[in-house]
Amino acid sequence: MPELPEVEALARFLDGRTRARTVTAVEVGDIAALKTYDPPVDALVGATVRGWARHGKWLDMSTEAGEAPAGPGAPHLLAHLSRGGWVRWYDDVPERPVRPRLGGSSRGAAVALRVRLDDGSGLDLTEAGTTRRLAVHVVRSPDDVPQVATLGVEPLSPQLTPEALGALLRRKNQQVKGLLRDQSAIAGIGNAYSDEILHVARFSPYKQTRSFTDEETAVLHSAVVTTLTEAVAAASGRPAKELKDAKRAGMRVHGRTGQPCPVCGDTVREVSFADRSLQYCPTCQTGGRPLADRRMSRLLR
Repeated sequence: MPELPEVEALARFLDGRTRARTVTAVEVGDIAALKTYDPPVDALVGATVRGWARHGKWLDMSTEAGEAPAGPGAPHLLAHLSRGGWVRWYDDVPERPVRPRLGGSSRGAAVALRVRLDDGSGLDLTEAGTTRRLAVHVVRSPDDVPQVATLGVEPLSPQLTPEALGALLRRKNQQVKGLLRDQSAIAGIGNAYSDEILHVARFSPYKQTRSFTDEETAVLHSAVVTTLTEAVAAASGRPAKELKDAKRAGMRVHGRTGQPCPVCGDTVREVSFADRSLQYCPTCQTGGRPLADRRMSRLLR
């Protein structure tokens, strides 16, 4: 799933190519991906792209009508790529229209939505696999999407100070990995970068949030900022088609089960759950003790 660094890179990539271009057509390939009906998706046609932004893991294309400044009625196209979604960019969009996706299966990545621009360029929002979680919203304001309106603090913003992170840690006692992934607490961090942050900070993913001292909170805050800043820098400037491979190449422990830890050389271990897994280094993070690989594993503090 794309997380803050990749979504930020996508927003910058698209902003540089679509700003001030006019939308000439919008084609829906998978009606299940479109989560709104008012304003209709056709409201984007004829609008000028004002720019792209990121809210947590959400992409946001804002528009304006002609020369008028964007107002509360100017539509936004918001997309959450979820696990199988992605953006495909075209300097020249294929002339053939998008074919509707029928049923649950598709060979390769199916086009959920295509946006055509006045210079012949454009983009597809695509989704691979049969689990259809890609979410596309056409709204008058990003806050019209409840998942955006309830996002927590941006981790690279000045608002996430060590003190603010400490308050989040004390708010409810839970596993620290769960807090890092909670979009209502901290926006944009998912399964992969929470693994990476905790490896850099040398904390167990199961460490309880209310057990953090002020010194440990400062270490975790530094790991959040450093890890995400480095990942954003590595992703910036890359075309959309290269971002997935760049993300995988930059991982220290996530997705590297069985490989040596780049810090200590111990074997990276995994804990599997129903719909995801986490990776960690026992020597760096859990005092050499492996975490039980079952969903209801005993917590290691």
